[in-house]
Amino acid sequence: MSVPLGSEITDASAESLNVSATNGTTILSPIFLQTVGAQTISGVFVWAALLITCHQIYLHLCYYTSPAEQRWIVRILFIVPIYAFDSWLSLLFFHDMYYVYFDSVRNWYEAFVIYNFLSLFYEYLGGESNIMAEIRGQPIKSSLLYGTCCLGGKTYTIGILRFCKQATLQFCAVKPLMSVITLILQPFGKYSDGDFRPDSGYLYITIIYNISITLALYGLVLFYFATKELLSPYEPVWKFLTIKSVIFLSFWQGVVLAILEKGGVISSIPGSSAGTVSAGYQNFLICIEMFLASMALRYAFPHTVYMTGFQTDGYGRSVTMQSISSSLKETINPKDIMNDAIHNFHPQYQQYTQYTAPPPPLPVNGFLRLDQSSDF
Repeated sequence: MSVPLGSEITDASAESLNVSATNGTTILSPIFLQTVGAQTISGVFVWAALLITCHQIYLHLCYYTSPAEQRWIVRILFIVPIYAFDSWLSLLFFHDMYYVYFDSVRNWYEAFVIYNFLSLFYEYLGGESNIMAEIRGQPIKSSLLYGTCCLGGKTYTIGILRFCKQATLQFCAVKPLMSVITLILQPFGKYSDGDFRPDSGYLYITIIYNISITLALYGLVLFYFATKELLSPYEPVWKFLTIKSVIFLSFWQGVVLAILEKGGVISSIPGSSAGTVSAGYQNFLICIEMFLASMALRYAFPHTVYMTGFQTDGYGRSVTMQSISSSLKETINPKDIMNDAIHNFHPQYQQYTQYTAPPPPLPVNGFLRLDQSSDF
C-alpha cells in the first residue's frame, strides 16, 4: 500500500512496517502476516494436520468397535481440524477485528473438548458407579501439587466426583457465553485484545475466563488424583498433557502476546489495530502447533487398540461408507451432553450415583480388559 509523502505515519506503525520513499511516495510494505509467504507456510502445516487427523478419525470410525469410548475420542480429535482451519481462515482474511468472529468458533469447541476428555476417562473406568465402588470412603491425601491441601482428612464421596464433572460442564457454558459477549461488545468499540482499561470488556472477560478455566483444570486434576492408579493402563498423563498443551498453552500464549502488545512490542499497522496484529501472530502459531498436536494425538489415541477381534464379512470388507456415516452421526449427537448436564446440576440427583451397565470386555494392547461393576 502507499500513502502520500505528506501523510502522517506514527512511530508505532513505522516500527511494524518497512518504509521507503520512491518518486515522492512513501511505500509501506506489508508485515509478515499479510504476505503470501505467511499464508503459504501456515497453510502447509494446516493441511498436513488436517490430513493426519482426518485419517485418524476415519480409522476410528472404520474400527468403531467401542462406541462408548470412541465417541469421546473422535470428538476430541476434531479439535485439530477446527483449530487449524479456523486459524488459517483468520490469517487469509486478515483485517481489523475479523479474527474475533473466527476465534469464537474455536472457543466454543475448546470448552466442549475438556468435557469430552473427562467423560472419556469416566468411560475407561466403567462409569460413575464403578468409579465410586473403587474410591468411595478412601481418604483424600493432602497434596500441594494437586491442590488437595484443604481436603486433607476428608474421604471421597459422590460429591467430589460430581464436582469434577460440574467444573468441566460450567466451562462449556462460560466459554461460549464470553464469546457471545465479545461479539456484542466488539462493534461498539468496547472490546480489544490487550486493552486492560476498566471501561473495556477485555479485562472482565479475561478475569471470568481465567476463573472458569482454572476451575475446569482443577476438576480434571482432582479427578486424575483420585483415579490415577485405576487409569494407569490407559496412559492418562500423555493424554492429559496433549490436551492441556492444545487448549491451555494456546490460551497463555495469547495472554503473553497481549502483554507484548500492551508493552508496545506489538504495534498497530494502517488498517489494523495492535490487537488484530497480536491475534494474527497467535493464529499463525496455532497453525503450526496444530501439526504437532495432530501427531501427538495420533499416538495418544491410537485406533489400533480397537482393531483386535474386528470382524469382516465373507468378501473381506470391514465397513461401508454408510456405517462410517452412521458412526459419525452418533459421535456428533449432543443429546448425551444435555442429559449429563441435567444429571450433574439438578438438585434431585446430587447424592445419586449414576449406574452404567458395563460393556462386554474388549482386548486392549493384547490383554483382556475387564470392566468392574457394582450393585447400588
